[in-house]
Amino acid sequence: MIEIRNLCKSYATPRGTFEALRGVSLHVREGEIFGVIGPSGAGKSTLVKCINLLERPDSGEILIGGQLLTHLGETALRAQRRRIGMVFQGFNLLARRTVYGNVALPLEIAGVSPAQIRAKVSRLLELVGLSHLADRYPSQISGGQKQRVGIARALANDPDVLLSDEATSALDPETTQSILALLRDINLQTGITVILITHQMEVVRQICGRVAVLDEGQVIELGETLAVFSEPGHAVTRAMVSAVTASDLTQETLVALDARIANMRAQRPGDAVALWRLHLSGGDAGMLLSLLAREHGLNVALVQARVEDVQGVPVGTLFTLVQAGAPALQAALRDVTTHHATVEELRHEPATR
Repeated sequence: MIEIRNLCKSYATPRGTFEALRGVSLHVREGEIFGVIGPSGAGKSTLVKCINLLERPDSGEILIGGQLLTHLGETALRAQRRRIGMVFQGFNLLARRTVYGNVALPLEIAGVSPAQIRAKVSRLLELVGLSHLADRYPSQISGGQKQRVGIARALANDPDVLLSDEATSALDPETTQSILALLRDINLQTGITVILITHQMEVVRQICGRVAVLDEGQVIELGETLAVFSEPGHAVTRAMVSAVTASDLTQETLVALDARIANMRAQRPGDAVALWRLHLSGGDAGMLLSLLAREHGLNVALVQARVEDVQGVPVGTLFTLVQAGAPALQAALRDVTTHHATVEELRHEPATR
């Protein structure tokens, strides 16, 4: 559906030339929700502006549905832009127009008849759950409702592509959930291709089938969301994933562990005690711990866990104290990798006798 080929964009600054995009290439499939994520200054907003040619790239090509946009003149480009809906972080609603009037605006510009506008706006407001607020002004509705108006307006011309530029970053967590659910429903109902620009890995985790990670104007990682979360290959990606799925033990917890380990060793002095960090990328955390206890005879004590749902698959981190004889611990270490998990041994206390 969308082909981005070797896209480059730079800006002149007082300190010299700033390269916002450096050879970005992406393929977005028809009907998918595709995430573009990265830290501040990575080039995300520049990329989304280049996709609909609000910014002209210095070089490279952008094709939507096989149509090459980068070589079109302004008249032809305006017609093609109707195929691309845009949702903004700051809503960009007209304060003097009602909810109805804001959604109707693109249709008025396109020359649609008043009767068709009424029918279309009514359907769109029903789709985003705002039929009862049609006569309100932007100042009279909440941030989440404003974003729903923005989404309805972006869909007015029946676009093939919906670009969402940090559409949830100004919203509270509960409202963010409702907007993501709405985007998912719209994608399922209409088959529209969605490109979601965000700095929130949590957003990508919930809604995107695939994701590209940008850093310093380049794509540093690309793949299925589950694969990127489970095995991030770049340091920037690992840091972003860790913020969502990883947990660390506080100093207070580590101090308290000394007492727990001492108690376990006193009860079973013939066994070693280890502290494991289990990285889960599928399967069931409870079943994994049960497996260690049942099949390998380990005494298992869960210390801390953080597991998140990524595209229906549990991904996260578990800190566990395990106790057994050395052979059983080694066998369990080998077995863990066959159950969608990897393990790091953070501490090992040998048997006392």
